[in-house]
Order: sequence, then C-alpha cells, then structure tokens
Amino acid sequence: MLFSKRKGLSIVRDSVQKDGMDDALRHGLWNALHICIWEQIEYNHYSQTFKSSNVYGLFQHYWHNLFKRPLDNLPSYLDDAHRRVREYFFKCEWYEVYDFIEFTAQNCPESLAKKFTDFCNHILEKELSAYRFVGIQLTDITSAEELESIESAIDATTKHSGARKHLQTALALLSDRKSPDYRNSIKESISAIESICVAVSGNSKATLGNALNTIETKHKLHPAFKKALSSLYGYTSDSDGIRHALLEESTISYSDAKFMLVACSAFVNYVLGKQSEKS
Repeated sequence: MLFSKRKGLSIVRDSVQKDGMDDALRHGLWNALHICIWEQIEYNHYSQTFKSSNVYGLFQHYWHNLFKRPLDNLPSYLDDAHRRVREYFFKCEWYEVYDFIEFTAQNCPESLAKKFTDFCNHILEKELSAYRFVGIQLTDITSAEELESIESAIDATTKHSGARKHLQTALALLSDRKSPDYRNSIKESISAIESICVAVSGNSKATLGNALNTIETKHKLHPAFKKALSSLYGYTSDSDGIRHALLEESTISYSDAKFMLVACSAFVNYVLGKQSEKS
C-alpha cells in the first residue's frame, strides 16, 4: 500500500463506489425493489395465484433470460420465487446486482418502471455510486479519468497546503454519505483554485484576477482559458452574481458539486503542469 493510501489521503476510489458495492448500497437497492416492485404486486379479479399476478412475466424473464434456468424450475408460489431471488441478490457479485436492477427496470410492468428507476437513482446518489439510470439503462456518471483528475490534484498539491486542504475538504463534503454538503463542497473547490493561483503568482495578497494575469504572463496561459476560468470563478464566487443565487438554491446536487470538484481539480493540474514546464 502506497503512502497516500496508508495515510488516508487518497480516498477518491474508496468514497465513490465504482468497482464495488458496500452493504448500505446493496440494501438500499433491495429496498427499491421491495417498495417499487414487490409491494406493488396485483392480481386479476378472478384468481390470486402467482401466475395471475402482474409480476409473473417478470419472474419468467428472470428464470429464462437472466438466470438461464429451466422455466419448469420456476416455483409455483410467489413467496418461494421471491425467496430464491432474494438469496441470489444478497450473494451475487456487485456488478451482478447492477445487472439485476437494470434487467428489472427493463422487464417489470411498465407502470412500475419509472418509480423504480427514480428510487434507485436516489439510493445510487445517496450512497455515492458511480452509476445512474438514464431511462431504463445504467450508465457511468464518474469516469476513471475524473477520479484520476481529483486524485492527481490532491497528490500534486503536497507543497501547496492551502489548495490541498481545500480539495480534500471539498471531497470530504461531497463524499459524506450520511450528511453531504454540496454547497460548501463547491465553495471549497473554487477556493482551491484561488489558493493555487495566488501561490503560483508569488503574490500572497493578489486577487484571483491579478494572479491570473501573472500566470498568463509567466506561463503563457491561453487567453481563452483565462477567460473560461474567470467565468467559472464568477459563476461560483460573485456575491452579486450567479453563484450567490446558485448557492441559495436547495436543488444543488451531487452532480453540481462533482462537476466543480472535477473542473477545479483539472485546472489545478493544468496550472501546476505549466509551472513545472518552466522550472
């Protein structure tokens, strides 16, 4: 185990669940199935049998297309079929859980699919899964490149404790599964840019605008890139501008905060890269 892992400083891949699934996430997804599928079982007016239920077709799909089992092995009673599905769900690999919920969304009664995928997305966001439903298909929302960008920025700012602290705090606020703070995560992300720009400019009292001017002169920062950063800063920092309104909104999401952390991490990597080219 490398130093940053031993010290708990490089935690991105442990906080964002991309290549695994903890119990909280697995249990939450089962609860989505329980609330949105199993508790919504209906029967026709003439029979209360498993075969007359609105989920019998779904279980047939499980047996025939997902489990690849003989259909005459499908239990005759719903409770027995449900018990076997439950046993599978809690024993299978993490990626098979994703297969299962995606397959369920694609094969459950159409009237149940939207509520089910919405509930799953709530759980996936709450437990920091790297995946979300888009329609009835699961897709990545956190790429390996994004994770690498955040990790690289934290590792690269060892000599810039201010920027490093802001990035670590932004990540911690984003990654807190019990009480995430997306608003303050955004603030910490942009503060990391302020800190690194001031440090690289060599003027501890410089404003971000002054620091950018210095970096532009010293390191040939492209004017368009400078303008983009200034706009991003305005988006997040102008007390009379967009950010002030944005941060008063109650709808700030994981996606908003993650975008800011990834974007700011990428810029930190860029600035330090430009600095190293001159040294």
